[in-house]
Amino acid sequence: MTLQDERVEPAGSGAHLARDRAAGHGRRRTSIGRLWSSTAGKKIAMAASGAILLLYVVAHMLSNLKIFISPANIDAYAVWLRRLFDGLLGYEGFVWVVRAVLLAAVLLHATAAYQLARRARAARPVGYQRRPKVQAGYAVRTMRWGGVILAFFIVYHLLDLTTGDVNPHGVHGEVYRNVVASFQRWYIALFYALAVCSLGLHIRHGLWSALQSLGAMTAARQRAARLTALAVAIAITAGFLSVPFAVVTGMLK
Repeated sequence: MTLQDERVEPAGSGAHLARDRAAGHGRRRTSIGRLWSSTAGKKIAMAASGAILLLYVVAHMLSNLKIFISPANIDAYAVWLRRLFDGLLGYEGFVWVVRAVLLAAVLLHATAAYQLARRARAARPVGYQRRPKVQAGYAVRTMRWGGVILAFFIVYHLLDLTTGDVNPHGVHGEVYRNVVASFQRWYIALFYALAVCSLGLHIRHGLWSALQSLGAMTAARQRAARLTALAVAIAITAGFLSVPFAVVTGMLK
């Protein structure tokens, strides 16, 4: 290239500024991309999204228990939830915000989990002759299928108790009657129980993994973390299962 072929652009020219902006944008993308592409970044994303989902699961389980107070109580709670912040967000606006946050959390959680699993397999191209005891646990080996079961269940659950399309009663606002009508079908109660048990296993393993990652774990702390994860999973599972059990046994009708 000759000196005549070189084009010198003024520092303040439009092309120069455009390249500066593009370079700055690239650097910002690189910083975000670097965090996401790292194993630590994916674990942080998975933990944060998992915490959001766990908080929702706990709140949802506790709200379900209102059905034992009275039909009017849980029906009124459903109305209150849809009117929450309605002056700002409109009727059911808050519910839709929560749904959007949950969808984003699910997608982020699943994507991070999938990519971490692929990265772990790539780092271990030759399979172990014998898996360590922790990895051989039932919860670990069924995390993938548990996620599939939960995905199918969430879709059906929405069609059943949210939109009412597949619910035998299916009247908007009559939460108590819709729940009872749904779980009076034994196969739906069984499917619900299977999904809830899968959720419990997922929570136990996920919470245990999160507690382990907080720092150095002594033997005593490992036992405490394991018991904490197990207790939380059992409490959530029992809370969710109490409703279909009460319907099937005739306590709620």
